[in-house]
This record gives sequence, structure tokens and C-alpha cells, in this order.
Amino acid sequence: MLQNRAAAGARFIDVELRRVYLSLDARAVLRGVDWRIRPGQRWLLSGPNGAGKTQLLKLLAGDVWPTPGHASTRRYRYRGESFDEPYGVKEEIAYLGAERQDRYEHYDWNYRVEHIVATGLHRTDIPLAPVSELDRARIARLLAQLHIAALARRRFLTLSYGERRLVLLARALAWRPKLLLLDELFSGLDGPNRERAAYCLQRLATSALPWVLSTHLAADVPAVATHWCQLEAGRITARLRLTRAAAIALHAAVLPARASAPARAAARKDRPASADRGVLIGLRRVNVWREGTLVLRDVSLEICRGNCWLVHGANGSGKSSLIQTLYGDLGVARGGSLVRAGIEPGVPLQLFQRRIGLIAPELQAIYPRDLRVEELVASGLSASIGLNSPAHAGALRLARRALRRVGAASLAARRVRSLSYGQLRRVLFARAFVRTPDILLLDEPYAGLDARTYAGLRRLVEQAMRRGVTTVMTTHRVHDWPMLATHELELRGGRMLYCGPIRKNS
Repeated sequence: MLQNRAAAGARFIDVELRRVYLSLDARAVLRGVDWRIRPGQRWLLSGPNGAGKTQLLKLLAGDVWPTPGHASTRRYRYRGESFDEPYGVKEEIAYLGAERQDRYEHYDWNYRVEHIVATGLHRTDIPLAPVSELDRARIARLLAQLHIAALARRRFLTLSYGERRLVLLARALAWRPKLLLLDELFSGLDGPNRERAAYCLQRLATSALPWVLSTHLAADVPAVATHWCQLEAGRITARLRLTRAAAIALHAAVLPARASAPARAAARKDRPASADRGVLIGLRRVNVWREGTLVLRDVSLEICRGNCWLVHGANGSGKSSLIQTLYGDLGVARGGSLVRAGIEPGVPLQLFQRRIGLIAPELQAIYPRDLRVEELVASGLSASIGLNSPAHAGALRLARRALRRVGAASLAARRVRSLSYGQLRRVLFARAFVRTPDILLLDEPYAGLDARTYAGLRRLVEQAMRRGVTTVMTTHRVHDWPMLATHELELRGGRMLYCGPIRKNS
């Protein structure tokens, strides 16, 4: 039996890090990391935003290199051979994370889903060969296992954020990896898709495939995890072999429970009464197409000054498309109308966008990676992506003030490329609040945040709501539902299931 176990383990990668350091832009990210991942082990990697989790996973994957000048080693053992560099095994490692997912948006890689999964079979970034019938059959089985077979012919950029994540999970499985690295796998997934991803990990546990899953939330802890590693300020501060009970205790969420209906009603009474409850954005019989796919169907609603709209629905229901339509990134098909207060024919839409504080995954994906953080925040003053001209001193002062407001003043001079996903999300909040917004458009605003950052940014948003700032917010998680919500929109397949005052049982 021991021989069989050893033979099974030899088919997978054993990786060991000793005294590994990593610096980016002259800043220490990892500091003396010692860690070994053996076949059959399934690791949870936790730590606050900016702790270095993503960079540690990228270092394991061979995408970044340790800083020279230290007596460090990074050793991979596979099929009886030992490698001191990842070159000999890099193609055997699959890595999935938000940064990898954002590349498709950033580079406009809008391939069909089956072609993207095929790149996993062929171990390439983009499709380089036709999909054979044998490949198509394999892809169909993978998509069916994740219950997303219906997406096979869809273009990737027409999918919701959560749907894209499951497609890329299928691609990682098609890779047939010998080491699997998953950075916040469950971020952006609705309940059913979360269960599908968890079941996928459970099935993988029947083999000796080692994997590492970074996460912040107790809900994301798979029962099959065997080990836990805590990373703080670039150092491993704890390691533990896990039981299921230990995993739940270690990842006990610090997020507030969803407020009761009476508490939400009391909170709404505290909102200031607005003298002008006029319509800020009005939609009538709106249909929206995205890359040839109808994503919103016959949507009609009025968003009035001071409203707080909660938008919810499954992955692919049209939530993100609605936010992009309200903002102006997606147009309305003929036969429908969208009216924005103060924007008449001939008036630049950007004047309206300057009144909006926007948080969205797509916004996070497309920002230039070499931009300084304070410049990114200052771009919110003109509602631009990047800067059309150098930011003046006054704009930079406002940017730094906004960064202090979200607890990110120390990031001002950093480059976007050096930030963790959660740090960049905090910076986007600073951009949204660099001027006092009239409207907040928030698409899954708290995704990828640790508990402390989540609590601070949620307070910031709810303070704005109490001041009467009009808000439209999408979310999957009931913990995120704002107490001050006044209206509710439930979407399914791009259609409205409910639109009106928030329901008592919501």
C-alpha cells in the first residue's frame, strides 16, 4: 500500500520553498518564506489584503522569481526528478486567479468558451489550433461537470464575472495539472455556482493532486482541505493540519450578519428626506446587447434621487450589464429609452459620469498597470481610465485625501501592478469618493476584501447612503445587503422578476 501511495504521489508535484524573498518595485512582498506542499495535501492560504498571497501563488507557479541575494531555494520534485527552477515543471502547474481572469478583459480576448477551455487542453494562453472533435468531447464533459454546458458557444466577454470564473476553472481542469493553485476561487460566484466549485474540489480530493486555495471567508472553506497556512506582511505566521471543525474555527467570518427587516426599516427612517425626489435615471423597455448576445430584456425602472436599489440574481442574470448600461458603457437597443437627468442631446455623457462613484470588476481589469495609485484615484475627477494629461497638484491633493479616507494613504506612490486584488479594490473606492458623488454604482463592491477592509468600506458606503447619495448595488451575498436599501430589483436571464420597494422578506 505504501508503494502504491508513493507511486501515486510521484505523478504529482512536490514543491518546497526555503528562505524565499520577493520584492516588487523595491518593496518587500515575501520575507523568508519556508513552505512545503506535498502530493495529497490540500492547502488553505489566508491572510489580509496585501499580505502577499497572490504573489506567493504566482511564485509557486513560476510566474515571478525570488529576489536574488538570499540563500533561498525553490525546489520542485516530479516523477523522480528534482528541479531548482520551475522551467522543468511549469507546464504541469495550473493557476487561476482574478489577475489571470482580468487579462481577457484587458486584452479583449473574446473567444468562444469552448476555445478557451481548449487552451487548457493545449496548455496555451490563446487558441493556436482548431478544436478537434475529440477535444470538443472532452470540453463538453468538463463543462457538464460544472453545469455550464450551455455556455460552450458563448463569447467569453459576454459572460458574467462568476460565469467567467467557472469557465476558467474548467480550463484549469483541462490542463490536467500536477499542482493546482486557486486564488480566491469563490469570489463572484452565486450560491449554486459556489456549490459546483466546491463539489469540483471534493472530486479532486479522490486523487493525490495537491492544491492551494487562497480565501478570506468561512463559506469558502472546503471540507476536504487538509492543511492551513496563514500569511501576514509577507511572512508565514502559522501552519496547521486541519480537521473540518478546525477549518471552520480558523476562518470564522468577521462579517456582520444580515440585518433583520425591522432593523433595516429603522435604519431607513434615519435617511434624510430629500426635497427633490426627481428621477435621476429612467429606463423604459430597455434591451441591451453585448457582443451579439441579448443581456437585458425589456427592463423598465426609475431611479430617483435618494433611492438605494439592491440588484440581485444568479450569475449571468444581467446585474453587471445593468450597471454598465446605467453608467453608459453599454448602449440601449432601438425601441427602448434611457434618460439621465441633465443630459440632453449634445451634452457629453462624461459630465454625468463625473457625478458617479463607480466600483466594478471590469473597471479594475482595464486600468494601466504602470499608473501610480494617486494618479488612478485622480482620474476619477474626470471619469477617465488613466490620465489624459499629468494630474495637477490640486487633483493629487484630492486623491491623497480620498486614499486617507479609505485607509490606503501608504499606497499613494505605488504602481498599480504592485497591488493585491484587495488593495486595488480599496483604491477604486478612493477613486469613487475622490469627489462627493451624487450616485454610487457598485457592482459586487466587496469582492476580494478581508474582514477589516470590508467593515471599513461598508461603513463608508452606508454613511454616503445616510447622506442621501443615490445608490445602485449588485451583490450575491446576503451579508452585503445594505440596511438602507429602499428598492429591490431581481433579475433572471436579463429579465425583471421583481422591481419595486424592498420586500419585507428580503
